[in-house]
Amino acid sequence: QVQLVESGGGLVQPGGSLKLSCVASLSSFRVYAMGWFRQAPGKQREFVAGITSGGTTNYADSVKGRFTISRDNAKNTAYLQMNSLEPEDTAVYSCNLAPNGYIGRGMGYWGQGTQVTVST
Repeated sequence: QVQLVESGGGLVQPGGSLKLSCVASLSSFRVYAMGWFRQAPGKQREFVAGITSGGTTNYADSVKGRFTISRDNAKNTAYLQMNSLEPEDTAVYSCNLAPNGYIGRGMGYWGQGTQVTVST
């Protein structure tokens, strides 16, 4: 059973930063893509950022220039560095592990999520 465990969420003021981590219990982590998604209250889950096994990244327009996704295959971990946070970024953030090209398409594994709240 593959497990994904997120951490790093919390309460931060507007303009602040947080770094989320997602650790996968999968020895072949390096061959999979990773994605970060978020879901705010009353809204559908939305794509935030993704990184392929080869390191190619892509981002939602709303976070381009503010968020950075990365991975450390030696630690089976994906990261999401979030800068210049805005109240609209408040949501539960979850990671998804799937084959390249299948992030967010109902395949692979999901973490339980970590709450990010941006507020004064």
